[in-house]
Amino acid sequence: MTAEWARTACILCESNCGLEVQVADRQLVKIRGDKDHPASAGYTCEKPLRLDKYQSDPHRLDTPLRRRPDGSYEEISWETALDEIAERLAAVRDTYGGDKIFYYGGGGQGNHMGGAYGRALFHAVGAEYMSNALAQEKLGEGWVDKQLYGNHTSGDFENAEVAIFIGKNPWQSHGLVRTRPVLKELARDPERALIVIDPRVSETAALADIHLQTKPGTDAWCVSALAATLVQEDLIAKAWLDEHTVGIEQVLAPLRAIEIGDYARRCGVPEDLIRTAARRIAAAKSAATYEDLGIQQGPNSTLISYLNKLLWILTGNFAKPGGMHIHSWVFPIAGRWHPVPRTEGPPRAFRARQKLGQTAMRRTAKPLRRTLAKAQGRGSRAVAGLVAESALQAFFEAVAVPSARRIADALGRPDANGTTPVSGANVIAGLTPCNAIADEILTDHPDRLRAMWIDASNPAHSLADSQRFCEAMRKLDLSVVIEVGMTETARCADYVLPAASQFEKYEASLFTLHFPHNTFQVRAPLMDPLPGTQPEPEIYAQVIDRLNVVDPRLIADLIAAARISRQSFGLAFFAAVENDPRLAGLVPYLLYRTLGETLPPGEKPLALIWGMAHLCAIAQPDAVARAGFSARGFALGEELFEAFRTQRGGVLFADDRYDDAWNYVQHPDHKIQAAIPVLLEELARIDGVEPQYTSAEFPFVLAAGERRSFTANVIIRNPEWRRRDAEGALRLCPSDAAALGIETGDMVRVVTETGSARTAVEVNDIMQPGHISLPNGMGLAYNGSTVGVPLNTLTSNNRRDKFTGSPWHKIVPARIEPIR
Repeated sequence: MTAEWARTACILCESNCGLEVQVADRQLVKIRGDKDHPASAGYTCEKPLRLDKYQSDPHRLDTPLRRRPDGSYEEISWETALDEIAERLAAVRDTYGGDKIFYYGGGGQGNHMGGAYGRALFHAVGAEYMSNALAQEKLGEGWVDKQLYGNHTSGDFENAEVAIFIGKNPWQSHGLVRTRPVLKELARDPERALIVIDPRVSETAALADIHLQTKPGTDAWCVSALAATLVQEDLIAKAWLDEHTVGIEQVLAPLRAIEIGDYARRCGVPEDLIRTAARRIAAAKSAATYEDLGIQQGPNSTLISYLNKLLWILTGNFAKPGGMHIHSWVFPIAGRWHPVPRTEGPPRAFRARQKLGQTAMRRTAKPLRRTLAKAQGRGSRAVAGLVAESALQAFFEAVAVPSARRIADALGRPDANGTTPVSGANVIAGLTPCNAIADEILTDHPDRLRAMWIDASNPAHSLADSQRFCEAMRKLDLSVVIEVGMTETARCADYVLPAASQFEKYEASLFTLHFPHNTFQVRAPLMDPLPGTQPEPEIYAQVIDRLNVVDPRLIADLIAAARISRQSFGLAFFAAVENDPRLAGLVPYLLYRTLGETLPPGEKPLALIWGMAHLCAIAQPDAVARAGFSARGFALGEELFEAFRTQRGGVLFADDRYDDAWNYVQHPDHKIQAAIPVLLEELARIDGVEPQYTSAEFPFVLAAGERRSFTANVIIRNPEWRRRDAEGALRLCPSDAAALGIETGDMVRVVTETGSARTAVEVNDIMQPGHISLPNGMGLAYNGSTVGVPLNTLTSNNRRDKFTGSPWHKIVPARIEPIR
């Protein structure tokens, strides 16, 4: 082992804190926080310190596998696997249509490069439907964001006077920069306040100044009562609302009619405490909110997302220190790519340049490429490079936005809405609700799904009613899984392709969610890929090669242009996409096969980062400039790309001003569209609902998926990484334990309408009577056994949000049977 510390990042939650590691014999032998990381600044929780259990898992796959008719697997060569997969994908496409091929996943925490390259395969086969973890967690919040102002918001919690967490325990699930220090600072400052809405006395709730301990599943009534208090006690920011919102009176009227005391009774929180919390929010100079899976995977989740956002809208907590903000992106994983023009205005003769430039790009794309391709001599290459540079200087800023938007919209698919062909589930921003996937397969409907491609995801473990999802996979004509290990989903697939680990390839996370300072980190490989594995970009490129969807002459011409100069490549590349818009969805593949060939050895996957850097610089030129980048136009994207490529510890890529948040509002009038009619109707509907989720048969409410100190996503399969609570005990309160005659360590059976499971008990007073919990990340098959409860053997595919299909994982009716 050398004493050198290599820089990388954590892959266990969206914070992606910077890490330094020492490597020996392919193992991560020492891990610590990176003090020079531009966001986390050395902070890390205890979880990433055990990441070698992921990297050095002895059960890593190292050869492609094909399922035999009897269900067992045989090893095959990469050539055979890719030939057969491409042939069978083409057969499904040609026989039934590309829309019968479903794409699932494409990432996981910090593992987004594979998913980004996977979008090219999605377009190459003509697919229409896809999904991922966001579709069973964040779809409702994302849809509400789009209606209100157009894109995702984040809170400035480091500066907030009041922080409100709804169904969120950041002490364990994180989500903030330097989460635990920020929470401690909030808790110990007498001038600030921490408000938590949670049925448990979580670690964050224990720190709170005000804990609104709701009955499980009643958050909608609690948050409605908070908003109603603001309105009825005249605590709203009237002048601010008049200036910055549209339709606010349609919102105020139903909130005035709410009986706050009755809503307090329904949610189990004292009315005085609700009013105290609302008054504290209104009195603060700034307030920020954060919602998470505690409410997003429970009843009324989309409505609660709306009500949550009304708390800070009604009090004017937007676009100011300590408030809420729409933020920049390197590339948006939610919402639409949105350009913010330079403050100094467009260049001279902007419209004329734009029209002339776009016309020239469309009409001369092929001659331009051929001319650049023929410029092979030193002199002709120099002349071609100068011509390209001059053309970009003259026209790039004028044509950049429409050209970039074409690519961003094709890859991000923000307008891909509608319903699924079989079950009629709502498709929102291109994502199919996860609970609808099995419904789209287990049917004789002529438009049912016929094939599924799954990338770095484990839906057979993570989606509701695992058994039904596995049954659906077995009915498909073709299923392909890219994974590092033999997951529960891989065990159901026709082909399993072994991927390099996240520390053996170039990777990055697109969770660039912060304001005003936003950072992005490209992680370089710490070691060569495990022999027999391949990085996802190479897998996708080889499959698309076999589908023959791109003219080889285009590839050759773009490579030739890239060898002249980056300017020549940029001009030829954007012109090619402008000339043939169908190429926009294939951009990741095009960049990999062209620009990638000219990057330094081993850096081919960074070709897509080049594209992201340019789209980022085009969208947010002022914010990028304030982050320390001085170039203009095409050169600004080049400067940003070189920083991403070379600065291993991460890059501050956007530095916004608080007023800039208004520029990110995507409605033409740059105002918040406060009224969402369908959700105001839903608010009226719940007024007549008495929440009740238990019965004589199932007297408990199970929260399936509690975050704990030693639980994480299922990236780490080896259970030895857990130092405490190794098997993930069932938590229940002392009074419930006494009534059942059980104690900590006893074994019980948890039974739901879907299934049952054995588990040990932990008596813990963080739980209220009637509320029980099991941790996330458990129940993985390992060494021939399963440690802990696989939660989705207990959850139902039928309990879901009426708008987005998000599952009710946190509200599962259950009973407990002691095992004597």
